[in-house]
This record gives sequence, C-alpha cells and structure tokens, in this order.
Amino acid sequence: MLLKTFGWSFAVTALGLVAAVFYGGWTAFGIVAILSILEISLSFDNAVVNAGILKKMNAFWQKIFLTIGILIAVFGMRLVFPVVIVAISAQLGPIEAVDLALTDKDRYQELVTDAHPSIAAFGGMFLLMIFLDFIFEDRDIKWLAWLERPLAKLGKVDMLSVCIALIVLLVSAITFGAHAHQHGGAHADKAETVLLAGIAGLITYMIVGGLSGYFEDKLEEEEEREHEEEEAAERAGKPKSAVKLAGKAAFFMFLYLEVLDASFSFDGVIGAFAITNDIVLMALGLGIGAMYVRSLTVYLVRQGTLDDYVYLEHGAHYAIGALALILLVTIQYQIHEIITGLVGVILIGWSFWSSVRRNRALAAAGGDGDQEKAEVSSGV
Repeated sequence: MLLKTFGWSFAVTALGLVAAVFYGGWTAFGIVAILSILEISLSFDNAVVNAGILKKMNAFWQKIFLTIGILIAVFGMRLVFPVVIVAISAQLGPIEAVDLALTDKDRYQELVTDAHPSIAAFGGMFLLMIFLDFIFEDRDIKWLAWLERPLAKLGKVDMLSVCIALIVLLVSAITFGAHAHQHGGAHADKAETVLLAGIAGLITYMIVGGLSGYFEDKLEEEEEREHEEEEAAERAGKPKSAVKLAGKAAFFMFLYLEVLDASFSFDGVIGAFAITNDIVLMALGLGIGAMYVRSLTVYLVRQGTLDDYVYLEHGAHYAIGALALILLVTIQYQIHEIITGLVGVILIGWSFWSSVRRNRALAAAGGDGDQEKAEVSSGV
C-alpha cells in the first residue's frame, strides 16, 4: 500500500538527490534534502485539507487533480514561480534569469543577493498574513491554549492582522533604511523597495485569499443546491442525476483545490529563498516535497487516519510565522540556512508529539467529551 501510494515520490526523491550531488556536491544534497522536508512540513496541512475535499469527488475528478493538478503544482508553482520572482526582482527576462542560473552562477547569485530585500519583504509579509489570520481565528481545538485563547479574542477586532502586518513592515523598512544610511547610503533606496515589495506581498495574499473564499462559497452553494435537488427527486420517486452531481460541484472543487495549492505553494517557494538563492536546488527540493504532498493527500483519502493528529495544522502555521520573521530579519542580517530549515521541522515534530499525547489522553479519558483534560494532559 505504501509503495503503491508513495512509489513515484520515492523515485523522484532518488533522482532529485542524485542530480543534486552531480550539480553541487554533498552541500547541494543537504540543501535539497532540507528544502524537501521544509516543503512537506509546510504543506502537511494542505494535504489534510486536500484530502477532505478530494474524497467528495468522483474517481474521474480525483485523477484530474492528481495528474493535471500535479503539473500545475510542481511545474507551475515550484519551477516557474521562482523564476518569475527572480526575473521581476532582478529586472531580468525569464529566459535570461534561467540562463544566468545555469551558466553564470556567480553573476546570478550577485543579482539575487541585490534583490533579496524585496524578495524577503514580499515573502515575509505573505507568510506573516497566513500566520496572523490563523492565530487570530477562534478554533475549537487549541494547541498552545494559553496563547491561542487570548489571541482568538483579539482576533474579533476587524482587520487586526492587516494592521499588525503593516506595522511590522513599516518597522522593517525604517530599520533597514537607517542601517543603509549608516553604511554610506549606497542602498538607502532599499527602504522604499522593502516597503513596496511588502505591500505587494500583502496584496497578493489578499487576492489569493479572496479567490479561495470565492470558490469555497461557490462550492457550498453548489452542494446546497444539489442536496435540495436530491431531496426533491427522492420525494418524486425519481433517480438523482449522478453526472450532474459529479460535474459542476466537482469542477468548483477542482478550481478551489488549485487555488488552495497555489496559496500553500507560496509559503514553500518563498521560504526556500531563506535557505538558498540557487534556482536549480530550489526546483529540485520543492519538486520532491510537492510529490510527497500529493502522495500524502492520496494516502489520507484512502486511509483517513492522520486526521487524528489535530495539532499538526497548528505546528505548520507556527512554522510559517517563524519563517516570516526569519525572512524579514534576513533583509539586514544573514541567518544560516540550517537554522531556518530546522525551525519548521522542530515545530512540526513538537505538534505531532503533542497530538499523539492528546490522543492517548483522550483514550484514557474515554472519548472526546474530555477534550480540555486531554489538552492539559498533552502538556499544551
């Protein structure tokens, strides 16, 4: 079962890691491995969400999502999107950016390093908004309850996450500007660049979030309408139209899943820039990670067991928040990629262990009715 579900992922992993060794030696091997783990850890909650929606779709649309969908996710978001970011930030044509990445790595590295403040500001703001919107939402299940309960109350204030994100951006831009002036003013204009790039990241998040919300609303409307039609058909003694039920609703599900995939891809791609500026290593690492996310989605649909680890989504979002802050700090200071990569892994591991302890405590307490006792017993 595992080999059937994860077979392609294992094959892509082996090929990707071998390619990394040939491309840049064992250092490249390590970076690709960290990027793969980063992508899997950041996208774990995406796989859970995907599985919840995918199981409602018929076999045809499931195959569409796992074939055409993976082309969009892996080749579109993980391979093309990093090129676009570098091309825009370094003011290069896409072909020129790829050519430089492959033929003149020193010049490419120099261009990306110069463009790093804008990349970090854009990505930092996008990731920060994902994190803030998560922690300010009131949830039935809380991981770090002592922190999440008061934050959920604060979250009732309209647009609080946007206000906090803009304050963080303003502080980052002012701090960077002051630092640039102290060093001769050669990059003093970067303060403005940081501000503009950060605002662009915020706008991008709001557009993607708006599209996701639109498709989600459409999906709910379709499901409600079809449920009413099904009840009417049953009362009239007529069979329901299976083709129609699998058609429109499944199509909206597919669109919604692709927008969700795109939004979760942003954090992986942007987070990768905190680890490496090498576009080849980035594509290899994120491509491997994306394959595992797809395999994990299939596994969740077929098994339906990992949904019990309820704190994993929390851990992934705290990892996103940590990456956001790291990216904003790297506008001015260099942070070792090992530290950046391990932060997400540690948070995911912690949330997984907390989930296991919670499940054991629930089993000992005799059911879901003692959820709060279980949370206390799990140490959160």
